[in-house]
Amino acid sequence: MNQETLNDILQRNISLFEGCGVAYQQWQHEPILDFTTDEEVGKRLGWTATPTKSLFLKFKSGEHALLLTHKEARLDSKKIKAAVGKRSSIASDDEMIREIGCVPGAVCPFGIPTSIPLLIDEALFGFESLMYTPGPPNYTFAFSAKDLPVLLSALANPIHILRETIAQ
Repeated sequence: MNQETLNDILQRNISLFEGCGVAYQQWQHEPILDFTTDEEVGKRLGWTATPTKSLFLKFKSGEHALLLTHKEARLDSKKIKAAVGKRSSIASDDEMIREIGCVPGAVCPFGIPTSIPLLIDEALFGFESLMYTPGPPNYTFAFSAKDLPVLLSALANPIHILRETIAQ
C-alpha cells in the first residue's frame, strides 16, 4: 500500500473535521489491522467511543459502496438490497485497495473517492461518540455521533441512510 495515498486520506479527514468545525480526538499508535490489536490498543489508551466498521462492497453491476456500521454488526445483503436496490457482497482486498486506497483491516469511511456511495447504518446516530481509522492504520479518530450528519452533509459522495439496522 502506498503510504502517500494513506497520508492523503488522513489529510482529507483532518480537512473534513476542520472545515466543518467538528471537534475530534486523534491518537497515533501501532498499526491496527485486526480486532484483537484494536481491543488491546483501546484498553491501553482508554478509548470510550463506539468502534465502527467500514466494509467495502461491490455490486454485480461492477459498482461499489462503503458501508459504515457498528463494529459488531454483520453484513445483511438483503437489507442493503432493500435500501439501494442492488445485491451486494464484500469486495476483495485488491479491489478495495485499487478503488479507495485503504489498507485491509483499516478501511476509512471518509475521504474516499466521491463516486463511491456511503451506506450509513442509522444505529450509529444513537451512540454518544464514534471512532474509526482515518486512512493509515496507526491513527484513530473519535468524534461525537451528533456531528455525523454535519460530516456527511459536507461530503460529495452519495449518502444512503439504512433505516433498518443491519445488526443481527
